[in-house]
Amino acid sequence: MSGLLLIHGAGGSAETHFGGLTRRLGDRFRYVPGELPERGGSGADEVVDGFVAAADAAGAASFAVCGYSLGAPLAVRLAVRHPERVTALVLTAPFPCADHRMRLGLSLWRGLYESGRHRLLAEHLALTGLGGTFLDRTDPARLRAMLMLAPPPPAATPAHLELAGRIDVREDLGRLVVPTLVVVTAEDPLVSPARQRALAAAVPGARTAELATGHLPFWEDPEAWADAVEDFLTVGDPLSARVR
Repeated sequence: MSGLLLIHGAGGSAETHFGGLTRRLGDRFRYVPGELPERGGSGADEVVDGFVAAADAAGAASFAVCGYSLGAPLAVRLAVRHPERVTALVLTAPFPCADHRMRLGLSLWRGLYESGRHRLLAEHLALTGLGGTFLDRTDPARLRAMLMLAPPPPAATPAHLELAGRIDVREDLGRLVVPTLVVVTAEDPLVSPARQRALAAAVPGARTAELATGHLPFWEDPEAWADAVEDFLTVGDPLSARVR
């Protein structure tokens, strides 16, 4: 059974970001949750080495990697640092490094978290995470209910945000030698679609798929996201198409 390492984004977990996807893919993969560190100060190499150790513990000698948001540059770094282990990459809503817009968003995110203003934080994350199409078709009362029911942010949030602000894999993109799918979130307010497409263009042989969502495809259109990932990992058989 092929391994599938799942690297989530800041403020989430493998279950919250990939739970719908793993239910869709069923038992076709041996899943390895790539949980981000709970404390700050870890470098990207230390983090991805920990993911490889988790894969070892799960008995996955080789594996595809799905990286979402912050998980995407970590997936890139892992594939460059451990090329013999990685068979394919799926990078969703990816960025190679934080730009000024993202740094402002991360700063406000951390400030609201540390002040305990979690309702305002939920509104900030909706503003910077949800696409215009999704917001326009969502009843205001339903949106308010969604924000009221949003789970509290995890205690590891500051560590996630610190890593998001520091990571930089721009020099790694051209060194990737595995089949890669970049899933562009085409209405993303946090990571501009132009930056996502530029990242895809910098990866040798990368394929792209575009979703009409903001930064949260698992909320906005989980089926379309699962379709793209499933087609790449199973129908397209990227495991037999390693870039030379």
